[in-house]
Amino acid sequence: MRQKPATIKEIAKKLSISISTVSRALHDHPSIGLITRQKVKRMAEEMHYEPNQTAILFQKGKTYTIGVILPELSEAFFSSAISAIEDVANKRNYNVLLAQSHDDQEKEKQLVEKMKNHRVDGLLVSVAKTTASFEHFDMLKRYNIPVVFFDRVPPLKDIHYVACNMETGSIEAVNFLLKKGHRTIGMINGPGTLAASGQRKEGYIKAMLKNRLKFDPSLIVSCDLTEEGTIQALNGLLENKRKPTAIVTFNDYVSLYAIRHARKLGIDLNTELEFVSYANLPIINFMDHSPIASVEQFPYIQGQRAADILFDLLNSNNDEEQTAFYKITIESQLVMSPVKTQAAG
Repeated sequence: MRQKPATIKEIAKKLSISISTVSRALHDHPSIGLITRQKVKRMAEEMHYEPNQTAILFQKGKTYTIGVILPELSEAFFSSAISAIEDVANKRNYNVLLAQSHDDQEKEKQLVEKMKNHRVDGLLVSVAKTTASFEHFDMLKRYNIPVVFFDRVPPLKDIHYVACNMETGSIEAVNFLLKKGHRTIGMINGPGTLAASGQRKEGYIKAMLKNRLKFDPSLIVSCDLTEEGTIQALNGLLENKRKPTAIVTFNDYVSLYAIRHARKLGIDLNTELEFVSYANLPIINFMDHSPIASVEQFPYIQGQRAADILFDLLNSNNDEEQTAFYKITIESQLVMSPVKTQAAG
């Protein structure tokens, strides 16, 4: 059976001195003589005493732990962001407590409560696709727990965030397809609850109008980012009277689902239909048929900048009323697929 570590109380009993004397001696308090301090420390070592780090940190008002809540840790995008967050935290001698919402609002609420109960010093969050209300984050203000959002950012005014410019990414993606000769371009967008979905749509509309093309709202369909939802969205576009010759998808996973379904339908992905996506994940390098281009969203940089902001907030005076908020936007970049040779549309 594993032996329990000795307590201060047991050391005090062994030496027939008070608990407070033992505590002060272990912390080299000047009120305790050198001989007594040495005697206490010698006994503590013999009894295999270990200080209660949790209690010590609680007294300091810090746990030196930050929390991170993500939709899915298995996604390469968020894995890259986590690597950056851990790199920053390690340099600051902080621990990282990870949790997944699995894209569920109720699960996300429970995780925020648990992070608060674990007394994390701060929180980094990429919100779930189903999250439509954000009161659970407001609660953290009462406990002086700063929150920094990244990538999936809620549509709120007074928040700290780091995000990629999805609007300019959409403009670049649509312009790229227009230069390839496409004129009927569809979009499989994400859920309306995600601010990034609106940004993608706005970029699409601006690109079409700037090129003096009429915006057709029927060419933009939403999905829940699942394979089944993507298939339904693609079928809807293919049944449109203005059948698109190119489609911009919400991310590389949606593109993968759509391409796989298109192949099952016998669609020629070189001459009949081309795809452009977002995220530029490593997965597209291993696809037999990949999107011809993908919008890079720089997950490592997003995670790094978000963590830097959180530590800036932790080092600032939390008692002061927050008047300025960090709002960092990273420019996206369209990256051509290295896997396939692009054919003209």
